[in-house]
Amino acid sequence: MTARTRLAALLSVAAVGLAALAGCGSDTKAEDPTPASGSTKDAGGSATPEPSESSSGTTDTVAVAVYFVGDTPQGPRLYREFRQVAADDPAAGALALMTAGDTLDPDYRTLYPGGSFAGVVADADPIVVSLPDETWTTAPDGMSQDDARLAAQQLVYTLQGIAGSRTSVEVQLDGAPADLFGLGGELANEPEIDVRALVNVTSPEEGASVSGTFTASGVSSSFEATTPWEIRSADGTVVTKGFATAEGWMDKLYPWETEVDVSDLEPGQYTFVAMTDDPSDGEGAGPTEDSKTITVG
Repeated sequence: MTARTRLAALLSVAAVGLAALAGCGSDTKAEDPTPASGSTKDAGGSATPEPSESSSGTTDTVAVAVYFVGDTPQGPRLYREFRQVAADDPAAGALALMTAGDTLDPDYRTLYPGGSFAGVVADADPIVVSLPDETWTTAPDGMSQDDARLAAQQLVYTLQGIAGSRTSVEVQLDGAPADLFGLGGELANEPEIDVRALVNVTSPEEGASVSGTFTASGVSSSFEATTPWEIRSADGTVVTKGFATAEGWMDKLYPWETEVDVSDLEPGQYTFVAMTDDPSDGEGAGPTEDSKTITVG
């Protein structure tokens, strides 16, 4: 082997090593395939708002990720919906939907008692939110400590998606630092594997109309990255099923995407269900599910 050949081989090995190191240092937060409503992915794993145009050609709305709460075998967890809000203040629009529990999916809800935040500055570091009054500084009657913590995570994950980074959130009342439901200090995101549902459907959206073949997508952390899916008729009968393979599992939620063929189904209303794989064969708590009502045309 000549000196020039040896040098080329060494440079090739070094390039492979650098690529591997770069992969180890990559962002560990979940990303989604782009939702049907339109958005782009950011480093924080949520959708960066993408403008949409009105019929007059003026940009008036953007797609944002809003976090709600749903039931899972692990207890209440966060689920995400992509929603259109006013482009001039997307953070305020997202928080209004979040606190009101204005969901598209009837399986979701909010943990907030009513009303909304008095203001938000999403382009600050930390992000700043203002409480409507002092009643929000302590947990209302019936709100457990776990619910208060998850409500805080609703807020943090929603605002971080808009900011495009894992920036902490400072809660204020009349310009001074304050608690949210008894939680003191700046609020930071907890690991998504601990607070998010282990499967979340991005597409199809609730109430979507589909025909022929459509693309289903979302995120999951499921055994061996396998994300089973089913389409069920109105009486609950499974009429077709399959599975998607996510990009990973265990440490966080990973994107998955698959093509679903409904060309053989009779027109009508069905339910698309994505779930985590259950290696215990029913011996454990059971799979986490996320379902969307669809109309096959």
